[in-house]
Amino acid sequence: MNSPFRVAMIIQGYHPRVGGAERQLAAVAPRLQARGLDVHVLTRRYPGLAAEEIVNGVPVHRLPIPGPKRVGSLVFLAAALIKLRQLRPQVIHAHELLSPTTTALAARRLWKTPVVAKVLRGGAVGDLAKLRRNSLSASRLRPLQTQVDRFIVVSREIDRELQAAGIPPQRRAFIPNGVDCQRFAPPTPEQKAAARTQLGLPADQPVLVFTGRIDPEKNLALLLKLWPQIRQAAPQASLILVGDGEQAAELRAASPEGVLWPGKVTDPRPYLHAADIFVLPSLTEGLSNALLEGMACGLAPVSSHVGGSEDVILPGVNGFLVPANDGDALQDALVNLVTHPETCARMGAASRERIAQEYDLETTVARLHSLYLEVTSQRSQPS
Repeated sequence: MNSPFRVAMIIQGYHPRVGGAERQLAAVAPRLQARGLDVHVLTRRYPGLAAEEIVNGVPVHRLPIPGPKRVGSLVFLAAALIKLRQLRPQVIHAHELLSPTTTALAARRLWKTPVVAKVLRGGAVGDLAKLRRNSLSASRLRPLQTQVDRFIVVSREIDRELQAAGIPPQRRAFIPNGVDCQRFAPPTPEQKAAARTQLGLPADQPVLVFTGRIDPEKNLALLLKLWPQIRQAAPQASLILVGDGEQAAELRAASPEGVLWPGKVTDPRPYLHAADIFVLPSLTEGLSNALLEGMACGLAPVSSHVGGSEDVILPGVNGFLVPANDGDALQDALVNLVTHPETCARMGAASRERIAQEYDLETTVARLHSLYLEVTSQRSQPS
């Protein structure tokens, strides 16, 4: 009997720690299992979490990170190599170019296991920028340039950065994040009305929503600063900020009128169903899962021109892109939508169509499966 095709996923954190990368992997892994792959997740063990757990049918191995950061990293590396030696995967899929890829490449040198590395973010705080700021940047970049079998890029911004770093096209695979378009779908008029009633929102006034981490890089302080001016154009408009993070308490305490703070939720769909516009004023992104979910639900997006937003938003067709941290441009785009409901509805419908055609989760899973088979069939040193 043939052994199963095994894939080891290495990621800094995993369920119940929630971020974009973790959510995407949690969505992808069970679907890869359904295709017959034996998927295992290797991650760091944080306080209060079990060392071994099955999450949605996927084995999760949480490895120790004791003591100071450098000691913890070395212990994690050693523990991961022991676990990988036990698992003997056909492919190692590292999520991020830092510790996960370092670990994967150590295993590659020992057992020649093919490595695919997903670059999570680009820009000033992206994976490559972090590597370059490290005092050992040259020694860490060189193995990436010569030993990673394939880089998974989720945006054109990241693809350009890898090209500038000397990674040839044949080693860059464009596989953007995907969204479950059956689960995240536009609400019926009845569902939208019910969602607004439940949240105490007016039935016929504009509603804007953000979902994600309430952290400085999301730049929600700028959005809240602009909110009174936006409300002058649409006095009954509402803004819903869904999520939690290091800035949540501070921003909530100084929040203007018309802003709802549900906090961290397990399912963002009721808030997406209540809204008309998805706003993402981030300073940096990879390819925002939250943006994809909002667009899949038929919301008109307004996003900073960062990361993968330029790939999914066609300005003037299915939303607006504005320069990062440009308050005037952000305000103008939002006022345009809150004062022109027909434009908002048209862009929302176009957003749903684009996501359903190009960013459905099953398409992402199929591309990953094909990539794993491709790198294992070659098993040669990258050129």
